[in-house]
Amino acid sequence: MQQYTGASQARIAAAVGMTQARVNEIINGRREVSRLDVYERIADGLHMPDDARHLLGLAAGREKRSGGAAFDLAAFPEVVRVYAAQRSAAEEIQQLAHETDELDVLAVRGLGLVGLNDSLLRACLPRDQGGKGLRVRVALLDPDSAALARRAAEIGESTESLASGVRLTEARLRELADTCDISVWRYGMLPTWRLIRTGDVMFVGAFDKGWEGHESATYKVMATPHGPLFRGFRRMFEAVIDGAQRTV
Repeated sequence: MQQYTGASQARIAAAVGMTQARVNEIINGRREVSRLDVYERIADGLHMPDDARHLLGLAAGREKRSGGAAFDLAAFPEVVRVYAAQRSAAEEIQQLAHETDELDVLAVRGLGLVGLNDSLLRACLPRDQGGKGLRVRVALLDPDSAALARRAAEIGESTESLASGVRLTEARLRELADTCDISVWRYGMLPTWRLIRTGDVMFVGAFDKGWEGHESATYKVMATPHGPLFRGFRRMFEAVIDGAQRTV
């Protein structure tokens, strides 16, 4: 908009409901927009045509949404990026975790995600007194379940070792109870999906025989008005929690 119309940053900011400083950061690449509602506000404020809205994963303009033929899911992409492994997405995951007020994690033992001092998300969890609150929900594989024994066999590890890793993560997360709203749950089914959800953005990997979740390709999935993936994975996480035992 600035390049082709000459609009000032102040004028753009007024149109999209942001501060001029925030618009400046986005234009100069110092801040990345990730929340769906922010994309919607920008698209509405700048009166983007539908083809441009679709590139942002948004539905057509509100005045055109009712009725009509079936929509093309390809025009509303949910999977916006694919990483070779979790470590390739680490910086982006940490940035979003620092900014969100909701964090959900579905893992097996969780040591590399939240259990150790140098784990991916550990430093993102505590929030300063009076600062932005954070609700954290972590689902870990029940160390006493048959599913854990099967998973241990799949990755060539002893049941005792894997179970102790889960218990260590639980103990380390219990230490954070005074710095954020945290809950830890034990589920008992064989793990298939590994999830990290930060607000309207989710990072999805998989567990299989012979590989750990962090070794899986990691898909960045964003909530869209009609897409089934984000909603389906979030619904699955809620179902896991509903059937799990809370320990922290």
